[in-house]
Amino acid sequence: MEITRPPYSYLDDPEVPTFDAPRHLTVMDAQCALCARGARWIARHDRREEFRILPIQTPLGNALLRHYGMDPDDPNSWLYLTEGRAYSSLDATIRVAQHFGGLWRALSVLRLLPRPVQDWLYARVARNRYRLLGRTDMCALPDPALRKRLMS
Repeated sequence: MEITRPPYSYLDDPEVPTFDAPRHLTVMDAQCALCARGARWIARHDRREEFRILPIQTPLGNALLRHYGMDPDDPNSWLYLTEGRAYSSLDATIRVAQHFGGLWRALSVLRLLPRPVQDWLYARVARNRYRLLGRTDMCALPDPALRKRLMS
């Protein structure tokens, strides 16, 4: 869902460290195998190298989540920032997929689901991601395309 704050509102937040904001930024759990797969998927499809990936576990990732009213310890917390606007949950996933176009746009059909159903679906996957897919260390993955996009 779109988070209702003015674009680039994090620039005025003293709790958010100053950083060079890329056009597309995803903030995700670096210890989650599902998130690591998503990060590798982004790296593989981002031919223009527009996306940066920021682990929640970094001070900047943590501060951005808090700025947008999200709990860094909540498994539902994943954030997509594009042109200063913030999105989370299934909506963020759909927006990232749409950016890459092609067959990935088909995920837009999920927007037809009522918001409570979208949130329920996303929460079920997010809350069970460690049990279903395990843990990993995204930052330790040897994938050079992914490592190039990681922010710290």
